[in-house]
Amino acid sequence: MSDVTNSVDMSEEAIARAVDSALAAIAEATTSAEIKQVRIAHVGDDSPLSRANRGIKDLPKEQKAAAGKLIGGSKGRVQQALAARSKKIAEKEEAEALAKDRVDVTTAVDRLPRGARHPLGILQDRIADVFVGLGWEIAEGPEIEAEWFNFDALNFDEDHPARQMQDTFYVAPEGSGQVLRTHTSPVQARTLLERGVPLYIACPGKVFRTDELDATHAPVFNQVEGLAIDRDLTMADLIGTLDKVAEALFGGKPITRLRPSYFPFTEPSAEMDFRCFKCEAKNGLDADADPTCRVCSGTGWIEMGGCGMVNPAVLRACGVDPNEYRGFAFGLGIERILMLRNSVTDMHDIVEGDVRFSQHYGTEI
Repeated sequence: MSDVTNSVDMSEEAIARAVDSALAAIAEATTSAEIKQVRIAHVGDDSPLSRANRGIKDLPKEQKAAAGKLIGGSKGRVQQALAARSKKIAEKEEAEALAKDRVDVTTAVDRLPRGARHPLGILQDRIADVFVGLGWEIAEGPEIEAEWFNFDALNFDEDHPARQMQDTFYVAPEGSGQVLRTHTSPVQARTLLERGVPLYIACPGKVFRTDELDATHAPVFNQVEGLAIDRDLTMADLIGTLDKVAEALFGGKPITRLRPSYFPFTEPSAEMDFRCFKCEAKNGLDADADPTCRVCSGTGWIEMGGCGMVNPAVLRACGVDPNEYRGFAFGLGIERILMLRNSVTDMHDIVEGDVRFSQHYGTEI
């Protein structure tokens, strides 16, 4: 075994040194990457043991058996040591990975991003609370409504422009007599027929118009309409109610102004304005409005909606004697109130459902 061929040292001492070197390198390896390099260096094709193994073919015939036994046994020892060390390193790395990824189930964490209620829902609840505080009831009705409740019961003529398809969504099939309600007034008619008088109700909910979505309009929006029917009600009761609602929604000591107008379901009818709650106009009628105010455009007044005394024809259609009872009604746009109260300038922000818009209002009470 002392003969050397092709410059490969195949002596017992050289093979022993190669094994000792391999075992030492294996013992020092601590990672999968390191053990891989040790494998290449000590049992790879260019390692001393592999070159010695290839050199057996060049030995004399009588030496091949002894050389094969020595080199094969030595290489086997190294490979066994490699396998054992590789397994130990793999187990260690797996344990470290599991420890790193361990989840403490007792730790309180936010598993989901924190959301928020939509400001329209919050504002609608606030408005409902205002009317409940006045002793009124909240009434609701269907969004797909019969034409009779949406138009006829409210004194709309058959040729009224609001009945045309360019203003109202009609429900298929043609002639079904159903529409997507254009206001929440049908709820008032239904409630009058169901409960009778006296009656004090607020009717919040979605309404539908054939409007294009832009900065100030939407085809689906929210209204709240109020109806009071009792003996001896007057326009003074209407103004007092509007003042209370304005105070609850905008604060301060609001002033309500009525301008003559026309609606089929009220007579007399009026457009209601609130004294601007942002600029100097809020200090009273003698105060000058801020000409740069973006809320009232320098006029000192904010247009809010329509109102008036309930038309006797509506009372008769709902089975109420107009000679004994009378009442008042009004309507407010909830989106408009939100835009005024919170300086929202674009309807797109309200309807697009971006949670970042809602988060600001989610904790409002």
